[in-house]
Amino acid sequence: QVQLIESGGGLVQAGDSLRLSCVISGRTYTLYTMAWFRQAPGKERDWVVAMADGTGSTAYADSVKGRFAISRDRARNTVYLQMNSLKPEDTAVYYCAVAKAERGYLPSRRDQYDYWGQGTQVTVSS
Repeated sequence: QVQLIESGGGLVQAGDSLRLSCVISGRTYTLYTMAWFRQAPGKERDWVVAMADGTGSTAYADSVKGRFAISRDRARNTVYLQMNSLKPEDTAVYYCAVAKAERGYLPSRRDQYDYWGQGTQVTVSS
């Protein structure tokens, strides 16, 4: 099994920055893509960014491109989401997710991810 634990959420003002962390443990050798999703109240869970474990290639949703950045620390089995220039519309619960290799290259659909964290709340006030 694989376990993901997110942290780093909080309440910030528009224009501020936050860094989310996701510690991954368990049978990680089967994993290939790490991603962040977010879900605002009353809305669907949307894909934000994905990173391929082997190549480090990334893909971002248009809404966060240029403001958010995903990174990883292999030694700590941790994936990060650096969020800059935050906007009120970034308010959501943020979820870390990982996909097995057979899911394809940089998948962006929720059903393509095999393991999920419990989520961390990010609230951006105007």
